Amino acid sequence: MSTIDRIGHVVLRVSDVDAAVDFYRDALGMEVVRHDPQRAMAFLSFGTQHHDIAVSADRGDGSRGSLGLAHIAMHMPGGDAELVAMHDRLVARGVPIKTTTDHGVSHSVYFTDPDGNGLEIFVDTMAPEDGIVEMRERGGGAIALDLAKIVR
Repeated sequence: MSTIDRIGHVVLRVSDVDAAVDFYRDALGMEVVRHDPQRAMAFLSFGTQHHDIAVSADRGDGSRGSLGLAHIAMHMPGGDAELVAMHDRLVARGVPIKTTTDHGVSHSVYFTDPDGNGLEIFVDTMAPEDGIVEMRERGGGAIALDLAKIVR
């Protein structure tokens, strides 16, 4: 059976990306592995993985309730076959899948829990040290992922 072994990262919607970057970098000592003003996002790491926290500009009205948790990402230690198996398990249980994404550093499936909380399951596509370099140099990516093409 496919398993999830840990929380991989958390994504927060914030009112000011630069202020959030300053806080997580200066107050918590995180490394800014990628700050992308055009996408209004930043990715921060404690140094062992490509990112532990990501912050993105709120797309709503910037009020409490629209700010905060965007999603929790849960890491799967296996590869694409395990990701596809977990995807299929979710679908079999009637969980609507929002999207599947190739981030360069990972392959992901996005969905929500019954209360609408954003969730992501993902597998890394490269070693942690390579993932940090990828984020620093290229910023990862976000293109559609066709699960049928990666495993089946």
